[in-house]
Amino acid sequence: MAGFAVDDAAGVPDTAAVIQAFDALERRMWSGRAAAYAASFARLCAHPVPALLDAAAVGPGSAVLDVGTGTGAAAAAACARDARVTAVDAEPSMLAEARRNAPAAEVRAATLPELPFADASFDAVVGNFVINHVGRQRAAVAELRRVLRPGGRLALTAWATPAPPGQALLGRAVEAAGVPRPAHLPPPPAALQALGSPDGFTALLTAGGLHDAQCRTLRWDHRTTEEEWWSGPATRVAFLGELLHSQPPAVRTRVRREFGRLAEEFRTADGGLALPHAALLVSARR
Repeated sequence: MAGFAVDDAAGVPDTAAVIQAFDALERRMWSGRAAAYAASFARLCAHPVPALLDAAAVGPGSAVLDVGTGTGAAAAAACARDARVTAVDAEPSMLAEARRNAPAAEVRAATLPELPFADASFDAVVGNFVINHVGRQRAAVAELRRVLRPGGRLALTAWATPAPPGQALLGRAVEAAGVPRPAHLPPPPAALQALGSPDGFTALLTAGGLHDAQCRTLRWDHRTTEEEWWSGPATRVAFLGELLHSQPPAVRTRVRREFGRLAEEFRTADGGLALPHAALLVSARR
């Protein structure tokens, strides 16, 4: 999950070894984490789905590919629009959640940048916060273009940078506790840094052979509770969950204390939290 300051370390040159290390970390971070993700960050990540589907012109009868479906939020929403939906993910626990949440979709295992579909199979392709989890972004976009029919639309989301303070709350807590980035957690490839800016994100699609690329920024306050938000890293979800898991108990306790202190900035009248977030939505056509 982007927007966490510790995870926003400057990228390193994109050698094959760097990309392989990043992809291996992604697989490890998300292995078996679907239920924990569903209970913590899934509702946040589902917020852009209606705008994502609109940007891809998803409607009745559309043949839609939801790549990196996760728990199936975009797939379920596309099915509700009477689209014909295929959803893929690399993580088995996510596939199980997606099949429960989007029973009308065809849910299959697949990993970018290699998809098991013929050329020009879909009218629309969507990916909700998935491209930032792929080491070879250009190859991934080229593959998404390959399975898209001429005139079809691709729409993707990624977290904006710099992150609003509420979006970076967990990362700020880690930094306030003085926790360095462990050596066994490799930094992201340099190319990932461009995804946080509109120009960089649209340039990625244009370089992939797509046309009329456009980007908009989505901003919203995510309503949650301190307990729900902390449950993500506490149950080893995403990068900060992996980082926290690698620390001794005393350090985890210190991070939790800093998190509670910093969370007061976003406290609402009912005792919950309202966390400002910003995401980029980019779309283009083949």
